[in-house]
Amino acid sequence: MNDWPYPRWVAHRGAGKLAPENTLAAFRLGAQHGYRMFECDAKLSADGVPFLMHDATLGRTTNAREIFGPAASDVGGDHAWNELARLDAGGWHSRAFAGEPLPTLENVSRFCLANGYFLNIEIKPTPGTERETGEVVARHADRLWNNAPVPPLLTSFRPEALEGAMATAANLPRGLLLDTLWKGWLETALMLECAAIVCNHALWDRSSVTQAQSAGFRCLSYTVNDEWAARRLIDLGTDGIITDRVDLFPPT
Repeated sequence: MNDWPYPRWVAHRGAGKLAPENTLAAFRLGAQHGYRMFECDAKLSADGVPFLMHDATLGRTTNAREIFGPAASDVGGDHAWNELARLDAGGWHSRAFAGEPLPTLENVSRFCLANGYFLNIEIKPTPGTERETGEVVARHADRLWNNAPVPPLLTSFRPEALEGAMATAANLPRGLLLDTLWKGWLETALMLECAAIVCNHALWDRSSVTQAQSAGFRCLSYTVNDEWAARRLIDLGTDGIITDRVDLFPPT
């Protein structure tokens, strides 16, 4: 990807912690703060619908136990979309967001495409479904953004998910997420034909940035919530900063 079309500043899970993460309410709040690019997490329902959710379980960010009962499975991948669509994904955050539903990837695509916003979709598979989730998310993203001027950036910590995405929609740009610089990270990103490396921001230094950029990758960072950290990354010449603090960093 020679031309990098994405803005530097990316709103984490919509609007960080100011609204219930991975909901359209969070996207709208991030947009109100001037953000034009959003990061979100996508996983699959039991019947293969990509929807937004970070955790492997539903309990932290929905009222799943109230709806399904305390003895019911709390794993998102065990429920069909028509069950997941009943959940409240906002009340856990605050009363102001009570009743906010889980969005599908299709819901989010409509919002982004209607407003000219950019999206980073982190493929977040339920354990054991890594390649399948990469394939399905990529297939839907390719359909939803068909002929859009800028495609979504697909990222994952799981190489198997990115392999699935590459096999299904090689035209969509990919990024390898890293929480450590494990042995072979650069070679893996090259094998997956990634456009970007997305690191825990503390991993970037002059050496790692030079390695990544010399291999042709863009350098992005998560989750940057302090001014000193953002300044360090800008001074290193990195390309993207994912933040919760949409209220602190104007997205210039």
